[in-house]
Amino acid sequence: MGFKDRKNRSCLPRAVFLLWCTLVFLLVSGFTFSTLRLFSTREGSYTRLVSKWNIPAMEVKSGDHSANPTITIRETVIFPDQTLFFLKYPPSTALLTKDDLNCVHTPPNSSAQPLLDVTPSSIEDGSYDENHHQIVRCPLDPRGGIVSLAVKHNHGNNLSPGPTYRWNSLAYEAMIDQQDNSTIVFVKGLNLGSGKSADPSKFKCIYGSDLTGSNNSALWADAVSVAQEIVRCRTPLSVLNNTSSNGSVKVSVKVAGRKTLDSIAGVNGHHPHRHRQLGPKKKHKICVCTMLRNQARFLPEWFTYHASIGIRNWFIYDNNSDDEIERVVESMAGSVTRVVWPWIKSQEAGFAHCALRARDSCEWVGFIDVDEFIHLPSNSSLLDIIDSQSKLPSSSSSREVGEIRVSCHDFGPSGLKEMPAKGVTVGYTCRMGAPERHKSIVRPEALDSSLINYVHHFQLKAGFRVVNLNRREVVINHYKYQVWAVFKDKFYRRVAAYVSDWQEKTNVGSKDRTPGLGTKPVEPADWSSRFCEVNDTGLRNRVLNTFADPKTGLLPWEG
Repeated sequence: MGFKDRKNRSCLPRAVFLLWCTLVFLLVSGFTFSTLRLFSTREGSYTRLVSKWNIPAMEVKSGDHSANPTITIRETVIFPDQTLFFLKYPPSTALLTKDDLNCVHTPPNSSAQPLLDVTPSSIEDGSYDENHHQIVRCPLDPRGGIVSLAVKHNHGNNLSPGPTYRWNSLAYEAMIDQQDNSTIVFVKGLNLGSGKSADPSKFKCIYGSDLTGSNNSALWADAVSVAQEIVRCRTPLSVLNNTSSNGSVKVSVKVAGRKTLDSIAGVNGHHPHRHRQLGPKKKHKICVCTMLRNQARFLPEWFTYHASIGIRNWFIYDNNSDDEIERVVESMAGSVTRVVWPWIKSQEAGFAHCALRARDSCEWVGFIDVDEFIHLPSNSSLLDIIDSQSKLPSSSSSREVGEIRVSCHDFGPSGLKEMPAKGVTVGYTCRMGAPERHKSIVRPEALDSSLINYVHHFQLKAGFRVVNLNRREVVINHYKYQVWAVFKDKFYRRVAAYVSDWQEKTNVGSKDRTPGLGTKPVEPADWSSRFCEVNDTGLRNRVLNTFADPKTGLLPWEG
């Protein structure tokens, strides 16, 4: 047999072998692909069987994402009623929308029940912070399963979840106080009561990528004050001078005898911070800070009215709204800053954060809700009243005015059963006889370094005092008890940390409760006639005289 014959005969089995291997490969690949992409659709939502393989980083291509940037989940925080995903984007990357994402519910027993895809509750249209983060909110799985996030246009694969934390024990926000270069850390899990402080010697702040303290890369700093949900520490110089490309340094809190708290908080150190000598002249005489959830429909009236009495700057702390508040805020004239504040039951911490943020530009900061309107019965100027009150002499000449308190009148439904078309100031005209509580306008420099506050007022430094305004000059109309369709939303959750939610059977007799209502969102038969002792049309008349169109009678926020 010649060489050529032997070569031809030896090639034949080799070709058969290669053909057999190719067929096996195609068969296995086809089976794997079909196993990962089985769909069973139904009207309204659909069930999907997906791979449980963990994808460490997702190459996303959707809409303007033609560059296939790597988008990851930086952290996940589990709240009592939803899961928050913090997405990390490369710089200059277009943000995903609700249409790009699915919340994936994996049941506890995945072999018995299918995975479910649901639409995110909401997603921030803008970046959450300067480090290119975006928040996606997903409802919890009612079956008690795990919630994950998938990008539709990337074959439905789940994004890697990153570290996952429980909300009840977490350092959730941090900032540098540029007046003294200290670090302010906002924390859940200290379990300090309202107005309560703790011995700072038992607390430390820890900075770095490894917050366990297991290696020498972490930096430690002593706490100088601890109160409510706020820890203040001396910031290490290397943190202040941080110029890394990541922009922020993670920080948490260590309590003596306990492990370091989980953290998603970081402080920015792009530029060295220096002690600021705050000058006497600031851009705004008075600013307003508020915290809200799903109150966008009330903002135009609230903004327009308060702008007419001299307020030009607002800080809106948005506590997980999903009612297109971004669009409403963008339409408002003046200086309006919407701060994404996703942290539930943290109004006191949010107000402390706002006071520090506003200090550089605002001489005074008023803390009022969107259903509260500053009324001037004497038709005086709010700015003139603040000026005159802040200069009043005291029994001790060394004590300056640091806080001005304004009494609140609580208004009821005023016989209405539907939302008043002309707004709350015109529609609700019957109130309780005696004022209840007060709200405060404060000088940020006068606040105690602990930042203790009770929502209605702050604790002041030594050397500052409080004055109470006469109700004949200034009063707050609090449209607290509106028509039932509006009022029942209060049962969802109270924003303050130290106030029981309406449906909790605790402190039922306190002033934070509605008299005679109980803990269930069931409308009383006489709701529309309650809380009506005095007919008060003072602010109604002023609003109609100031804003009503002379031809049509329409107000600017109608329509």
